[in-house]
Amino acid sequence: MRIYLPCTLPVLAEILAEGRVGGEPLTAFAVTGALRATGGDDEELEYEAMLSAGDASLRLLAADPGAPRRRVVLAADMPEAAITEDADLGGPAAVRVDGSVPYKKLASAHVDDAGAEEGIGRAVADPEAGHQDDHDLMWYAVQELKYLVE
Repeated sequence: MRIYLPCTLPVLAEILAEGRVGGEPLTAFAVTGALRATGGDDEELEYEAMLSAGDASLRLLAADPGAPRRRVVLAADMPEAAITEDADLGGPAAVRVDGSVPYKKLASAHVDDAGAEEGIGRAVADPEAGHQDDHDLMWYAVQELKYLVE
């Protein structure tokens, strides 16, 4: 199952050093039954799950004033047995991940361009406003992640 994990650039550096996304349990976002009930095709639902993780990344940025103002969303493929739907964690796309996510399970990252930092900074001031900042997340291959944190 494809999941989307909210992150920040400093946390991404820790993940690269440790070789896993730690913390138990983890909150992530995915195409869940509750999200499917809202309507849309698979591609739209995946995008909505990713944007939900982007909203959660805003909340992480609000908690870390020193982090660069760029949302980071990690996409990973995990076995369904490790995932539990839990809308109480953050909406219809929210899931709980039991255990850590090994680096080898990461499929890609989605990160704001450096030029978006001003707009994301404004969004961080009100993280519950969500992704109303008109900035698209850029796609990065897993092999490129080390360059994001340098």
